[in-house]
Amino acid sequence: MKRTVNYLLIIASLVFLTCNVGNAQQLYVGANYHPHDNKDVNKIKTDIQLMKAAGLNVVRMGHLAWDSYEPSDGKFDFAWFDKVMDMMNEAGIKVILDIAIRPAPIWLHQKFPSIDVVDANGDVHYPNHRYMDDVGDPNYQKYAVRYADSLSRHYGKHPAILAFGIDNESGDGPISYSETVRLRFIEWLKAKYSKLDNLNKAWATQRWSRRINQFEEVGLPVATHNNDVPERMLDFRRFISDEVNQILFKVLDKVNANAPGALTNTNAWYYSGLKYFDYSAIAYSGKMTREGCGFYPGNSLTTNWGVMNALFGITRIQFESTNPFWCSEFTTMTAVPNSIRKSAYATLMYGNQMVCGWTWQSMWAGEEQYLQGMLDWDGLPNRKYDEYKKIATEFRKIEKFFPYKLQAEVGLAFSFASQIASKYFPEQHDSQVQACFNLFYYRNMDARMVEISRSNLNYKLLFVPGLAVMDEVTANKIREYVKNGGTVIMTSNSAIVDETGQVFASTHPGRLNDVFGIRIASFEETENLNEISRKSFKGKKLEVTYKGKTIDTESTCFDVIEPKGAEVLSNITSLDKDYPIMTVNRYGKGKAIYVGLPANGNILNPLVDELINELGIKKGSEVPSGVMARQIDKNHFLYLNTTGETKEIQRKGNSRSILLDKDYTGNFTIAPYEPEFIEVK
Repeated sequence: MKRTVNYLLIIASLVFLTCNVGNAQQLYVGANYHPHDNKDVNKIKTDIQLMKAAGLNVVRMGHLAWDSYEPSDGKFDFAWFDKVMDMMNEAGIKVILDIAIRPAPIWLHQKFPSIDVVDANGDVHYPNHRYMDDVGDPNYQKYAVRYADSLSRHYGKHPAILAFGIDNESGDGPISYSETVRLRFIEWLKAKYSKLDNLNKAWATQRWSRRINQFEEVGLPVATHNNDVPERMLDFRRFISDEVNQILFKVLDKVNANAPGALTNTNAWYYSGLKYFDYSAIAYSGKMTREGCGFYPGNSLTTNWGVMNALFGITRIQFESTNPFWCSEFTTMTAVPNSIRKSAYATLMYGNQMVCGWTWQSMWAGEEQYLQGMLDWDGLPNRKYDEYKKIATEFRKIEKFFPYKLQAEVGLAFSFASQIASKYFPEQHDSQVQACFNLFYYRNMDARMVEISRSNLNYKLLFVPGLAVMDEVTANKIREYVKNGGTVIMTSNSAIVDETGQVFASTHPGRLNDVFGIRIASFEETENLNEISRKSFKGKKLEVTYKGKTIDTESTCFDVIEPKGAEVLSNITSLDKDYPIMTVNRYGKGKAIYVGLPANGNILNPLVDELINELGIKKGSEVPSGVMARQIDKNHFLYLNTTGETKEIQRKGNSRSILLDKDYTGNFTIAPYEPEFIEVK
């Protein structure tokens, strides 16, 4: 009998897993829903009816609501939410249930004041706002894991569950500078360095008489000016990052143990300026089965920079995961009519599977009470409800062909340590990565964000844009990549410091100068040298000559490059003399290209066009400017006109619009700001 029961349990688990994981060929359109604001059953029933009428098939709930399920220490209340879950299941609406481990309830702050955030001046902050929690505090982590355990055990097998949300916007919220943080930092340093001599060397404590004679003398570093305490600051931010990842992994492991059939997702705003942390550890672990973000491109229909920036957000969260992506929050607000729909189609070209509006209803209270949802404050639908309804209707027509699987042959290197080290640079590391992303956005080509030390680097072309910190593992992988036939483009501010944050006392680019066949002597500030410009340029303006053609650009600084075997491809030609600014060096079977300026489309575009042809990289669809496009599979193409002009798509033969239920012969047009999805016959 026991064997039969176990067998049935295995079958049930497989069925549950198939239901949740096997539905990859589906698009989700839904809303963030907050029944803890109003637990009236009739109100919830009305909301669900409106969701069904709009064709919504997913809701995200539990967001920022820990004490709605645990109102006091150890006293869990799930009865009210059980009814909500059952009603969603009866309506056929799937649920992402957020495990809202932040903000911690006030009762937990009262029980353990060490959870309170202390600012750099030593002032303790009452948790008036969200995310005012020291997530590394052991007491916080104990209770957060207990909450995650209780919630995931209770709902882990509920038929409405599609996924559990693992925290929200983990990079947001202030860093705490409390005494308990300092003591944990000391333990972290002991584990990393073992001996004080190692720590003193890594932190260059001989400078300014800062030698540490016992670990207990370590204080929390606070930068008071540009480039202040760089080595200590880099270690401190690594420590904070490790603590954020520590609690995320604990919650992930608890959910995977209690609900092995459920997917996991998060709104991974790891790059918030407040507590930027190294999300690559999560992204490469495979434990977050659906990477996710809040997609907020702004409210404009006619401009595209917001959409492009938000798409970069998808890329920088997804890294090299081949799983579908989920936009578990999606703009509503005062977005111009049709701009939400335009953004929704744009995300499909980056592997997105979910458009989950923030928020269902305009809220009645709290810090977000003026943010507008799909329903107005009185519960009546507005135009954004109608727009989401249209998205849901159209997505059902095309969902069997999605989510799109990226086919990237280009990698964009990202490094958390380099972002921290470049904080005060004129061009921060992630700005350079985004500039490289933009190159391929405009070409309608896929590109992947990669963390080199974790990647197999299976790309024809690798960008290393402003990778300031060059540790041995990363340097060796770049060396082997080029040696075995890869092509790499490195830009300025790369390989200037080692893993401790200290400038290399060897030839730059550190650990890779022979691969690139150059010596970086120093850098010059453009505005200063323009005093002796042959072109009478002022400010940051430069003229670069590439293969006989001149390119105007701007840069605060540029590298002084001395070729040591490398061939010069391009020079700065507007200053007192020609300065080599782009070189190429053959190394092994591949080649290493160095650009002594920050990543910039003006400079890189001609080079990229040549390399696409030379390396046999698959080009994006040839479409008019302003049209986004992807070939979804052999016979299906998705287009989006992001401009206010009608655009003509050049095609031969017969095709059919699945969206418009319309046949085409040869060329066809796309109206302004409209999508098109065609099947080639």
